[in-house]
Amino acid sequence: MKLRKWQSECINKAIEHYSNGAQHFLALATPGAGKTICATRLARELVDRSMVDLVMCFSPTSIVALDFAESLSSEFNSRFDGRLGAMGHSTTYQNMQFLDDLFWQLFREYRVFVIFDEIHHCAGSKVENANSWGEQIILRIQQQAEYTLALTGTPWRSDKTPIVLANYCKDNKIICDYIYGLSEAIRDSVCRVPQITVLDNDDISVTNDSECKNFSSFTEIIKQKLVSYKNIVEDEGVISELIYRANQKLEEVRIDNKYAGGLIVANSVEHAMNIQSILKNTIGEDSTIVTYREEFPNKIIRSYRSHSSKWLISVGMVSEGTNIPRLQVCIHLTNIITELHFRQILGRILRFTDFPINIGYQFMPAHPELVDFAHRVAEDVPDEADIVKFEKLSTSFKNKTQSQKQKNKTTEFISSDTEMNVSGTYGQNTEGTVGETKNPLTESYEKMLGIVGRFKDEVLELNLFDESKIRT
Repeated sequence: MKLRKWQSECINKAIEHYSNGAQHFLALATPGAGKTICATRLARELVDRSMVDLVMCFSPTSIVALDFAESLSSEFNSRFDGRLGAMGHSTTYQNMQFLDDLFWQLFREYRVFVIFDEIHHCAGSKVENANSWGEQIILRIQQQAEYTLALTGTPWRSDKTPIVLANYCKDNKIICDYIYGLSEAIRDSVCRVPQITVLDNDDISVTNDSECKNFSSFTEIIKQKLVSYKNIVEDEGVISELIYRANQKLEEVRIDNKYAGGLIVANSVEHAMNIQSILKNTIGEDSTIVTYREEFPNKIIRSYRSHSSKWLISVGMVSEGTNIPRLQVCIHLTNIITELHFRQILGRILRFTDFPINIGYQFMPAHPELVDFAHRVAEDVPDEADIVKFEKLSTSFKNKTQSQKQKNKTTEFISSDTEMNVSGTYGQNTEGTVGETKNPLTESYEKMLGIVGRFKDEVLELNLFDESKIRT
């Protein structure tokens, strides 16, 4: 496989780095750029130059570890299962603590090259401030490895602790030995252009102890802290609306690419199952769920990767490093509000393919921090683009009459004192309501959240080239 320009540059710089006496190399490459291939070919180059004897790889998830093992095995025509006769081993950070002394003895007897994928999971500049994974690296690998390659697409930690093996400037900003950002990846046709659609509502009411307060946006209600964001992402009306809009976009994409898929990131297994039911009721289609509770989640992911089914609903399984290039539409329905997590989810739909439309479409509720994160992503797009554009679409959603609202009211149990009702129509269908979902729960509670106004969306377009110019 021919290397991309950035991969060749990174490999050459790493070789030069190591040849000049450095032991550790940190590469930042935007999610979806192809870090696995880069690391694999660097390992090949080091072995061919007789600079190392063995190759080890550690990753945050088993599916990514397996992808690395397959890539390395293909490159070296050798096993990477850690057994006798293997060229090395690819496993997870979680598994480091269970490796025996015979494994760690390899670092004393051989020149070992170690690849760390998504190194930001491993914290610590020393044992005292390290997390469990960082501690293992500091104690077992930092001084013992011949060379290391640390890879990341998001070089920071939400808890602000230092990343293991990394160096920092005086202003506490990380120093990367090689950087390949989203801007360069878009220019080089390595990553898709992202487009983020933010869903909001203009008439939200919260009733508590007979007192009713009205709000014109999710931002207002979140800032008032009357209802949690978790309530919003678990609301059936919000879920239905996002599914309807995202599915419309996915259908458009599948005209040119029948294999294009959509990802929905959920909060919990129960949330995922509810989303699956709502999706079935809204668009009449089945979907695949993958969570940590499945006996063989990697098998589910691989099966989805190689088929043409539309929707995959995930709880913590399709995140950073998971390679499913056909994913092109995503619905962000998790209540994890960190920039690291936001960027990693977005990265799942940015892998460039040979199909005509190479735009990654993300849909999400209008949480103010998520919108801020999206603006910061916009800073990474090509300079010649109109970097950010908010566009209030003309799409309107007519309110039903009071009797219709009462008839079609959807309620969802949130807690012992919370009820959520939603009413509205999907899209611009003037013939009637499409795919309404209902819940038989009819008990009343002290607090009620009603989302009864028009759903409106704002499109945060991170690159405003005509779609015809983004086609391959």
